Amino acid sequence: MYETRPWLAHNGAVPANLEYPDSSIFGLLESDLRKHPHLPALVFMGKTTTKARLLERITLMSRAFAARGMKAGDRVIICLPNMPQAVVAFYALSRLGAIPAPIHPLSTTPEIETYARITGARWAITLDGFFPRFAPVMAGKAIEKAIICSIGGEAGFPASVGYALGPGRKIAPVPYDEGILSWSALEREDRALPELALPDPLRGGDGALVLFSGGSTGEPKGILLSNLNCNALALQTKAAGGPIEPGDIMLSILPMFHGFGLAVGIHAVLVSGGTCVLVPRFKAKALAPMVRRYRPSFMAGVPTLYDALAADPRFRRTPLSSFKGLFCGGDSLPPEIKYRFEEVLRKNGGKAVLREGYGMTESVTANMLMPAAEYRERSIGVPYPDMLAKVVRMGTTEECGPMEEGEICVAGPTVMLGYLGDGAATAEVLRVHPDGRTWLHSGDIGCMDADGFFYFRQRAKRVIKTSG
Repeated sequence: MYETRPWLAHNGAVPANLEYPDSSIFGLLESDLRKHPHLPALVFMGKTTTKARLLERITLMSRAFAARGMKAGDRVIICLPNMPQAVVAFYALSRLGAIPAPIHPLSTTPEIETYARITGARWAITLDGFFPRFAPVMAGKAIEKAIICSIGGEAGFPASVGYALGPGRKIAPVPYDEGILSWSALEREDRALPELALPDPLRGGDGALVLFSGGSTGEPKGILLSNLNCNALALQTKAAGGPIEPGDIMLSILPMFHGFGLAVGIHAVLVSGGTCVLVPRFKAKALAPMVRRYRPSFMAGVPTLYDALAADPRFRRTPLSSFKGLFCGGDSLPPEIKYRFEEVLRKNGGKAVLREGYGMTESVTANMLMPAAEYRERSIGVPYPDMLAKVVRMGTTEECGPMEEGEICVAGPTVMLGYLGDGAATAEVLRVHPDGRTWLHSGDIGCMDADGFFYFRQRAKRVIKTSG
């Protein structure tokens, strides 16, 4: 059934195919930053960074990293909340040709050691408040150098004062030395730092990002994604999710260590001329003032986020007419949460709908999204442009019939390069089917109806073989 792509009849104005540049993650962003230099790129705790200033910071920090010995090909752990330095670091590493590996900001010392071992990372970029968890890892030489950021200098007034007098007072001083570097000191360095010998050396098919699986079957796996994977997802989201246009504003709530937060909440917006209002930590009671102040066009979140907002008295009294698109992923969206949230939307002038999607970290994040003009209860939507999807009988490559349950598989430009250092696990989930295409086996049980709408049923209890 998948070969006829029945879902295209329900795509509306969303194109079936897109063009993808043979560029790095940074390269795709740079072209947009130069088109719209005076538009805001980031807003964080009341402080705005223009697109011109973001490009300047990315360029400077890529040179500063290189001057301290970081090289193309190095893998670098990023352990930061949604804040400007996280965005700058991500794109600066791409410009240098290094590979970012974002991890959960609440990662424990043993987890950090595991991530460092999986990636072979010698560098880390983290927050001063998180440094005590990195110190033992550095003492054991698993990570050799760390660059330490602070929230205070990135916030606007009066938020910076409030931070300094509140949470900032509880942070222990960082023992800076040759291996423990200050981000702010690097950024204050002479602007005449030499240009990189080969700026932006990566192309579309090159490895560009490491994200981690949830580790539900044991130790997490490092998922190596290419520039094409990330850029394709951004351009697909721009087309299917909005469209996202210059001047649109995204409430970037989901964390950057997650593919949904990074690719949809940050990259897709910035490469489309939009603005990211960075939210370092979600609190339902704090979101209503942000919506009133910034009038966002888009928001992406998980079901519990929308459930909390629908119940929050402040949000229920907030004008919501600015929203063009609202996306939900990370877990199944119960219809009752969708209906409850949309009831709040309608009562406050909102015309958008809450659209559920589906994806896997092995394909960056979203592969499917519910069409804006059509809703089918408990469906996870239809495939993005250029993505193919089908359901096969478990343990086979044989396609199921309409509404017959089996394993969800996807193919297309967002499918990962593979698991780091684990060829056996990669071969288990990336399989060549009789059509000659390489398909990603999700391990998730679901079905597809005759119109090409997919339905998620449950996570399969599959143990992936490893070569370790």
